[in-house]
Amino acid sequence: MHFLRKYARSHGKMFGVAVCFLTFEALCDLILPTLMSTIIDSGVAEKKMDVVLRLGGLMVLITAFGAVSASLRNVISSRVSQKFGAELRSDLFRKIQSLSFANIDKFERASLITRLTNDVTQVQNFVNGLMRIFVKAPLLCIGSLIMAIRLNPDLAVVPAIVVPIVAFLVYLNMKVGFPRFMRVQKALDKVNAVMREYLSGVRVVKAFNRFDYETDKFNETNVEYQTRSIQVMRAMAVFNPAIMLTVNFGIIAVIWLGGVRVADGQMQVGHIIAFINYMTQILFSLMTISMVFNMFVRARASTMRIGEVFTEVNTMTWNENERDPVPQSGKGRIDFEQVSFSYEGASGSPVLKHVSLTCLPGETVGIIGSTGSGKSSLVSLIPRFYDAIEGAVKVDDVDVRRLDPKLLRDRIAVVPQKTVLFTGTVSENIRWGNEHATQEEIAAAARMAEADGFIASFPEGYETKLGQKGVNLSGGQKQRISIARALVRKPDILILDDCTSAVDMATEAKIKDALKRYAKGVTCLLIAQRITSVMDADKIVVLDDGEIVGIGSHDSLMSHCAVYREIYQSQIGKEMQPHGEAD
Repeated sequence: MHFLRKYARSHGKMFGVAVCFLTFEALCDLILPTLMSTIIDSGVAEKKMDVVLRLGGLMVLITAFGAVSASLRNVISSRVSQKFGAELRSDLFRKIQSLSFANIDKFERASLITRLTNDVTQVQNFVNGLMRIFVKAPLLCIGSLIMAIRLNPDLAVVPAIVVPIVAFLVYLNMKVGFPRFMRVQKALDKVNAVMREYLSGVRVVKAFNRFDYETDKFNETNVEYQTRSIQVMRAMAVFNPAIMLTVNFGIIAVIWLGGVRVADGQMQVGHIIAFINYMTQILFSLMTISMVFNMFVRARASTMRIGEVFTEVNTMTWNENERDPVPQSGKGRIDFEQVSFSYEGASGSPVLKHVSLTCLPGETVGIIGSTGSGKSSLVSLIPRFYDAIEGAVKVDDVDVRRLDPKLLRDRIAVVPQKTVLFTGTVSENIRWGNEHATQEEIAAAARMAEADGFIASFPEGYETKLGQKGVNLSGGQKQRISIARALVRKPDILILDDCTSAVDMATEAKIKDALKRYAKGVTCLLIAQRITSVMDADKIVVLDDGEIVGIGSHDSLMSHCAVYREIYQSQIGKEMQPHGEAD
């Protein structure tokens, strides 16, 4: 919970001001029963109207002062808690953004969403409550005890017995509640995960008519969340009635003992009424303290979950003094030197094994291999989405692990295998690659990506609104906008990860021609499943089970690489064979 110190420093002063107004309000509440006792015993009992009016007017003034203090406290507490919640949520979002993929992979995506929303709200509500009523409750409890003892030390034995019993019940409440609230939050994570998965795959669900399966799966997690919530509420439900019963027994004891003393002439009626008021205030404050601890255990569970993200140490480090490399000759050279990589770290099975490869500035390198051979994993090491566990990946002779990822990624453009578009216009999506790009540069990038034609056919052109993930575009159209987004960046290194799989062969050929003209001086890595996509590359790298089994031109690989030859035969050779026999 060390991360909360920052917010304590920035909001501590206003928090203190709110607590001061809260203290004034509590003092007003504590004075009123004593004044009422005096009015009854000195004014009403002795029929002194001037005493009733004087003390009654004083009670009105004290009540008004308490009301003003309460209003100011409400305004300040709402403002502070909302600012605190907004800052905490923003800092948590920035922390998640700063983490490497290896760090983020430790958390479920739905869990991160829950921590950003529900968990932050729980902590924010607790902070708001601290400034509104949570601090007031112990003040009232302690103050009422003191006032009761001053009023009648003999009767004070009743609250002296009641308060420790209630304190023990509150302690049990916290002890029982905390682990259960942790389980409730985890169950909420599962509900969010199922809902997120359904929404992301809703087309597949509809296509395969799997409504019943998805409904059953959601109901299962929903019922688990319900069960966990019922369990914690059932456990908590025992304590509030127990506390109320204990304090009410105390009030009964006060009335009985007070009645005996009034009958004996040892005590006045006003003292009993004041004492009952103080016991009622103690009841209210103890009930509030019980509620505080209920919220505290929930907020503590949420704070621990938020803290897990804040305390996550980024696996990606770099030399703060290392600036963007300035190459002596050409830009965009990439060297893989005996690189091994595993998603589970050094203890996991390697996805890449002792890969050595050099991509020269301006060179187009095709990477091909069977599914799972490590193609995407290989290129993900260049922009430091992950770091190699052995060997080194260098850009312009500088190990990428020494570079700030931001500086490194400014020089790289990636078109991922899974196309991702964002809600907004077509122009805004392309401008993601370069926020300062002009409309002319956007249009030029779209023409090179063969996207200008279909964009122009839209009634609103480049200002056409895209739905979430570009749902109103076809797969090929989304890929072409994604390519345009990379091209408008004007990078030194361009990584195309199987980004034309949904594009027809003719369009792909036009895109490749445009890239050849554009990519002069740009190091281009082209991952493809179709062998035709890489046949005319300057260099072709063949991967098999995480290892390089061939490097060279198409002709040399056909002669010397069995894996490449097998891919060629499976995609082209067998298709051409019947035509050859017909001739």
